[in-house]
This record gives sequence, structure tokens and C-alpha cells, in this order.
Amino acid sequence: MNIHFKITKALLAVVRADLCRPHAFAHERVGFIAAGLAAAHDDLLILAREYRPVRDEEYLQDPSVGAMMSADAIRRARQWAMNDRAAIFHVHTHGGHGVPGFSSIDNRENAKFIPNFTSVAPQAVHGAIVLSDTAAFGQVWLGRDAPQPFVTRFTEVGIPVHTWRAA
Repeated sequence: MNIHFKITKALLAVVRADLCRPHAFAHERVGFIAAGLAAAHDDLLILAREYRPVRDEEYLQDPSVGAMMSADAIRRARQWAMNDRAAIFHVHTHGGHGVPGFSSIDNRENAKFIPNFTSVAPQAVHGAIVLSDTAAFGQVWLGRDAPQPFVTRFTEVGIPVHTWRAA
């Protein structure tokens, strides 16, 4: 399956700026991107359309991770998926240059909460994205018990257009 994630330069700038803000105790910021979908044959196009940060009060103090979201943060994102019939992607950054990857903690935590989005918005795929300063890497959940393929291509739509392969 070819999975292509597109985001405008302006929206990506908003996401990156938010994720760089300091927090009182969390070591990193996290948020959610809503997207629309288009599919044909073996191609899935994900079109990012809006970003919402996790609120300051929705972070939990947990020194074992860079950031831990509360159940309220996840509940609010699930409500967004259900109300807007949107695909929802959890997003955070590792900084640096080049295509990043998920940490073992990212893999563990994504597997815990991303599949729950399929129960409230089963018409959409959901997933997780990690950014660097120059690229991105992502994974998609096609359903609760379905395969979780990686995003194969990202495009930042603007002038100039930037495209990179991630899987």
C-alpha cells in the first residue's frame, strides 16, 4: 500500500512552532493533526487540515517519558475524530535533521492508544507522526486489528514543494 501524507507549509510551521514551546515539566510537546482521506486501488492520500495541541493541564508528570498525555487529552482528540469524521494523527518532534524514527517508548504508547480511535471513527485511518526539523516519519492504523503500515511519502505543500520518502 502506498500511503502519502500531505500538509501545507503553513500548517506544518504552526505544528513545529507549537511543539517547540517549553512546558512547565514535560520535556516535549505533543498534539494532534486532523486529516481528510482519499483512496483508490492501493493508494491512500492523507490530507492534513488542522492541528490542535495538547493543553498544558493535559500533561501528566511522568519522568520516564518526554511527555505523557492525560486521558482527557486522548478523550478530546477521540471526540474530535468522531464529531468531524476525521482521521487523527498524534504528532511530536525529535528535532534534528533527516528522517526521524519512533523510539521504543513511542512504539509502545502508540500501540496503546491509537487503535482506540478506530472505535469512534471507524471510517477513517488514524496514526502517529514524528517530526524532525526537516522531515517526518509516520505509521497508520487501518483498523483495530488490521496491519499498521508506515507512511511511504510525505509532501510539504508550498513554495517550494518538499517531498521525502519515509518507508
